[in-house]
Amino acid sequence: MHHSEHAEKMAIEPLYAVLLLAGWILYLAAVFVSSKKHRPWPVYRSFLWSAGILCIMLALIGPLANLAHSNFIAHMAGHLLLGMLAPLLLVLAAPITLLLRTLSVPSARRLARLLKSRILFYLTHPITAAVLNIGGLWVLYTTDLYVYMHQNQLIATVVHLHIFLAGYLFTAALIYIDPMPHPFSFVYRSIVWILALAGHGILSKYIYANPPNGVSRAEAEAGGMLMYYGGDAIELLIIVILCAQWYKVTRPRIVA
Repeated sequence: MHHSEHAEKMAIEPLYAVLLLAGWILYLAAVFVSSKKHRPWPVYRSFLWSAGILCIMLALIGPLANLAHSNFIAHMAGHLLLGMLAPLLLVLAAPITLLLRTLSVPSARRLARLLKSRILFYLTHPITAAVLNIGGLWVLYTTDLYVYMHQNQLIATVVHLHIFLAGYLFTAALIYIDPMPHPFSFVYRSIVWILALAGHGILSKYIYANPPNGVSRAEAEAGGMLMYYGGDAIELLIIVILCAQWYKVTRPRIVA
């Protein structure tokens, strides 16, 4: 990493830290307010939110983030944390539900109307979310964007933001933890998930065989394997949750 690039990264890290700390504190503050107005907010959801924030922090700040600029394996570990594990943990923390409980009735109604808006319908559509998530990764690793993001801090920040938001959107579009005004069937979401899983798996194999520009073959092979098996582990958690929700909705009711 050149000196100027290193200086830019050192300048952006405190901003990341402040934003992440603010997100963590705001959630806990909402928990406090909500628990005074309603029944206590589940402790495990606060733990999940904290763990998700920690995953983002590990991906963007500190030794792993610094190593990711010169080591593709570290970069891929950061990708799994930022784009897959953190979104899953944060979705399971149900931040929209918490926000609706915390806001005043008029504000909560305005938020509910926003959630029902046409633009959010398109953004939370499983296919849109899958294209933004998996398609974005194909663009990153099959073009020179991967090189550019390590030469320009602004590009790196935009890429990181996209990876996280696309991952969060995709996860939220598959497993409905928060209210979803425009729900899709379990069959539909499962089909999209299978196609997205295939796209992610094929990309990891493509990376293994065709290293991104500036990446050695050895690192590409190790990074591709990490993407394949690490991604599978996180995706398995998503499908377990989806199947559990599906079973809960469709299981036969026992009549006494």
